[in-house]
Amino acid sequence: MRLLRELLLLQSFMVCLADDNTLHGPVFLQEPNSMIFPLDSEEKKVKLSCEVKGNPRPTIGWKLNGTIIDIGMDYRYSVVEGNLLINNPNKTQDTGTYQCVATNPFGTIVSREAKLQFAYLENFKTRTRSTVSVRQGQGMVLLCGPPPHSGELTYAWIFNEYPTFVHQDNRRFVSQETGNLYIAKVEASDVGNYTCVVTNTVTNSRVLGPPTPLILRNDGVMGEYEPKIEVQFPETVPSAKGTTVKLECFALGNPVPTISWRRADGKQIPRKARRHRSSGLLEIPNFQQEDAGLYECVAENVRGKNVARGQLTFYAQPSWIQKINNAHAAIEESVVWECRANGRPKPSYRWLKDGEPLLPQGRVQLEQGSLTITNVSLLDAGMYQCVAENRYGIIFASAELSVIAVSPDFSKTLLKKLTLVKVGGEVIIECKPKASPKPTYSWKKGREILRENERITVLDDGSLRIVNVTKADAGSYTCVATNHFGTASSTGSLVVKDPTRVMVSPFSMDVTVGESIVLPCQVSHDHSLDIMFTWSFNGHLIDFEKDGDHFERVGGQDSAGDLMIRSIQLKHAGKYVCMVQTSVDKLSAAADLIVRGPPGPPEAVTIDEVTDTTAQLSWRPGADNHSPITMYVVQARTPFSVGWQAVSTVPEIIDGRTFTATVVGLNPWVEYEFRVVAANLIGIGEPSRPSEKRRTEEALPEVTPANVSGGGGSKSELVITWETVPEELQNGGGFGYVVAFRPFGTVSWMQTVVASPDAARYVFRNETLPPFSPYEVKVGVYNNKGEGSFSPVTVVYSAEEEPTRPPTTVLARSLSASDVEVSWAPPWENQHKGRIQGYEVRCWRHDEKEENAKRIRTVGNQTSTKVSNLRGNALYHLAVRAYNTAGTGPSSAAVNVTTKKPPPSQPPGNIIWNSSDSKIILNWDQVKALDNESEVRGYKVLYRWNRQSSTSVIETNKTSVELSLPFDEDYIIEIKPISDGGDGSSSEQIRIPKISNAYARGSGSSTSNACTLSAISTIMISLTARSSL
Repeated sequence: MRLLRELLLLQSFMVCLADDNTLHGPVFLQEPNSMIFPLDSEEKKVKLSCEVKGNPRPTIGWKLNGTIIDIGMDYRYSVVEGNLLINNPNKTQDTGTYQCVATNPFGTIVSREAKLQFAYLENFKTRTRSTVSVRQGQGMVLLCGPPPHSGELTYAWIFNEYPTFVHQDNRRFVSQETGNLYIAKVEASDVGNYTCVVTNTVTNSRVLGPPTPLILRNDGVMGEYEPKIEVQFPETVPSAKGTTVKLECFALGNPVPTISWRRADGKQIPRKARRHRSSGLLEIPNFQQEDAGLYECVAENVRGKNVARGQLTFYAQPSWIQKINNAHAAIEESVVWECRANGRPKPSYRWLKDGEPLLPQGRVQLEQGSLTITNVSLLDAGMYQCVAENRYGIIFASAELSVIAVSPDFSKTLLKKLTLVKVGGEVIIECKPKASPKPTYSWKKGREILRENERITVLDDGSLRIVNVTKADAGSYTCVATNHFGTASSTGSLVVKDPTRVMVSPFSMDVTVGESIVLPCQVSHDHSLDIMFTWSFNGHLIDFEKDGDHFERVGGQDSAGDLMIRSIQLKHAGKYVCMVQTSVDKLSAAADLIVRGPPGPPEAVTIDEVTDTTAQLSWRPGADNHSPITMYVVQARTPFSVGWQAVSTVPEIIDGRTFTATVVGLNPWVEYEFRVVAANLIGIGEPSRPSEKRRTEEALPEVTPANVSGGGGSKSELVITWETVPEELQNGGGFGYVVAFRPFGTVSWMQTVVASPDAARYVFRNETLPPFSPYEVKVGVYNNKGEGSFSPVTVVYSAEEEPTRPPTTVLARSLSASDVEVSWAPPWENQHKGRIQGYEVRCWRHDEKEENAKRIRTVGNQTSTKVSNLRGNALYHLAVRAYNTAGTGPSSAAVNVTTKKPPPSQPPGNIIWNSSDSKIILNWDQVKALDNESEVRGYKVLYRWNRQSSTSVIETNKTSVELSLPFDEDYIIEIKPISDGGDGSSSEQIRIPKISNAYARGSGSSTSNACTLSAISTIMISLTARSSL
């Protein structure tokens, strides 16, 4: 019967494999979590979640404390979509450890453990508490004694009446471990009633204990005494990884003790640690291995100190490093699973099969987290779980073992229908049926059994290997596979082809940069086979699309794969390999390409020695790129040069065998860097990397300042200016200028030193300096090495005096509403000092301040000017003073002038024109000036060709005008009144079109924005008065 059952199981597995359905055992998608259920919850229902997948769909049951829950025996339990629901939960019956159990035909798995606890908080049993009597200055403890409960509690104390709570500070402390209230030193203000308030953080319920009265004894005040630690943490505090560790410490004493924390091993308290309630609580968040150690709480006052110690030990629940994965094993094979977990303490391991403990016996070996099953049978199939646990937690990892038992099957791994091989080659015909256990193999050629010999071998995996193939090996081959579940075979054909041979190989070449060449690659091959040519360059395949600028496949026939290389560069030197491949063979032929080009950059350019004007250089030659180097050129760069410049050297021409040179003609005290360029018969190469920067030595300055001049300045000053000497020509540090000067015609020089190299000006001040007197001036240079030469002597004049007298006979007259003319006479020559370079006219309106006056300057001997852009009909004041380079002289007395009234603002209107016999007659209405405007005394008529910009003007005192103009052009005409105040407002532009007949008329409503080109030249004008003003 057992054999029959195994065969039936085997048949079901074979069907599974043949159909390739995704059948598998249970897998948890969601596992239950531990929970604390508030007993006073209104919901009255507990839900433990469990979600599983599998095919077929698993059934789900539950365990409580390791025992299967019989859902039918207790109406309070139900399973809905895998989740366990407990109605009206009871803390006595339902508290415990739950596991979800999932089962399908492939096996059973159990979930992680989920603890169900109930949170509650009962009332205090006693209703009254005895009075506590203490001396003032004494320490005191009030006990809370919380009632029966489950779930985390928090504590507080009410002082006298709600909502006045005891405020915690360095004198008062409420322990969250016991709920007790500690007062380090009782004071008179502490007298009153104290009530302990207990809160359950899970249920949020709160109960109040009976009040405890506190009174002071009248037998005296407590004296000072050393700290007594009443609140201290345990000697050993196990602390979980990642949690927040809280250590309490509080002492009674008089004076009130101070609390401090330290580590006994000398390490620093973690920076992340926080101190609360005047250091009575030390909190270490995210606890890690390095935070473990011996901690000390030190309570201290003037009477002494006390210390409490406790060891923080680190623990961690198990966590997976390596889980187990589903395994497929053939009958009689071996299976090895290994799981590994981290944890502190180190986890232990056990194994489950289908939810039940797996014990080591016979073929099953267990060692730590390793499971080994040898000689696998169908009975070993199922669901396996590795369980890792320590005293702080337990974790589960699940995997399925599928045992495969199947007769040989070629349905998905048929022999290759056609295998090609060349004469003399080697071929392997693979034979890989699906079978379990592993089959034995035999081969046939045609109908004949194939015997192994020195050329023909059957490999361990069943494949057939034939070496040194001949044409006689062609034919059909059959692989026969057999195990004790059956036999199967598969057939394929072997075709033998002639080998490919290279007829024209690529050959090594020597070329110059810029040339183009063709590397040949031609073969003979079996034309029934496809052939493919590829080329590699220095071991890398050539991408003809990416590198098409230089590489191209040429040949034009299937037996040729020549390579063209265009515009060869130095980078193209190297080994080229032509690779030829067919479906039966592949071969290659190689050639080396030497590319000659300009030299590579010289290396290691070094400055060996410098003087004030020379630098000794040396370098190493770079690659000659297969053409000998013929010469070197040295280039230099300074902070003042534009790029790199060729420099003079000794020897003047540096041949290719010379690797040192002396650079000459350098400027002293300038920072230089050098590079070297090599050349050969092919061209000039890339420059070397720059040398280090070196400064030449100092020397006497040689260049003198240019453009020495001066003049101007204030009274009693001699101003001397020059152009600074560029830094690169200063020849050394400590550069400056020597300024020398003397009165013209004298012998002795006065000298002064200007120490700044950037100075371009020197001012000599002396009250005895005569104004505008000539001086001979020269400027020299010096640096740390000494003085250089002077510039050529030039003549500079001392500062002159400003004019001392005002102009005379200042007159002003109004020209129009916006212009006035002012004139004056120069000061008497025998009454003033100081050269006059011109005059400054100041003009300001009567209602303006004089300092805001408009200023107009004249040059030379001009004694009149026009002041424009003034306001019409306004009173202005004008004054004149002389000026020169020293400044301005005294001002003349101000004169007054009133500008004329503004011109008429009304333009001429009702303009009418008539044409007759080459004449144009214009008429318009008379313009009447307003009371505040100048009277009209005539009109201006402005006219031009439409295509020209030049305008002609005639004036008349009438209200009409007659123009003799050609009729073959368009005209633009404007009319404006004229008055003493200036020209009035202009009429709109009137466009008189080209006239095609002798008679035409129009009015001023026609305007034009015509373009104009050039001046009107031959226009005859005659004026006839039609009416008078």
